[in-house]
Amino acid sequence: MQLYVEILRNLLAGEETHVVFPNLKMNPKEIIEIESYKALQKIKEILEDDSLEDSECFMKIEEIVCVFEKIGSHAGNRHDFG
Repeated sequence: MQLYVEILRNLLAGEETHVVFPNLKMNPKEIIEIESYKALQKIKEILEDDSLEDSECFMKIEEIVCVFEKIGSHAGNRHDFG
């Protein structure tokens, strides 16, 4: 099956595509802006939490990484904390 996918991907790579979402109410730019703003709000809340001791700052960073992961942006190899 892997070979099938590789051949198909290679053949379709140069083809023009059109993706349509007929029920989408907002354009992609608006969707990204709204989701980005929500993520920034959450990150700001995390950073403004003064109730944690300095030794707990690691957990703040972990929360921020999780915010990015929830919107589909991964932290790469840096987020392999076990």
